[in-house]
Amino acid sequence: MEKPKLRGYLRLLILHMLKEKPMHGYAIMTELEKRYGIPEPSAGAIYPVLSELKRLKLIEMEGRGKREKKVYRITEEGLKFLEENREELNEILQKIEAYKEFSKLGGRELAKTMKELLEKLPELNENQKERIREEILEFTRRIKLILLGGD
Repeated sequence: MEKPKLRGYLRLLILHMLKEKPMHGYAIMTELEKRYGIPEPSAGAIYPVLSELKRLKLIEMEGRGKREKKVYRITEEGLKFLEENREELNEILQKIEAYKEFSKLGGRELAKTMKELLEKLPELNENQKERIREEILEFTRRIKLILLGGD
């Protein structure tokens, strides 16, 4: 399963979270990880999005919280934007939930193994390649059978 392209989704996800309550940047990063499984979202990814949302008047600074952190809140324009893009937000949330479930089923391990296979492929002999081909074909056959409701 392809990992959702979260960079493109951050605007809507951040607005969605700010609809519930105002937050500072670090809280947004930790909440994105906790709620949506985005692994360690970086300040370099989050703060440019916050600046863009602010420039578009979709969010504003509410003030400063503890330790002088900027607290962001959604504006009326942001709520309207969120409503206008509700269908896209719902699709994003569904993809994220499916990816999280896929990860729980072993998807991360599968992805790591596939990456390792691609890196080592030039070093493998023909016998090893044939064994891997057979395993992949059998694995995909069994998964398809499960998806079709079979044993």
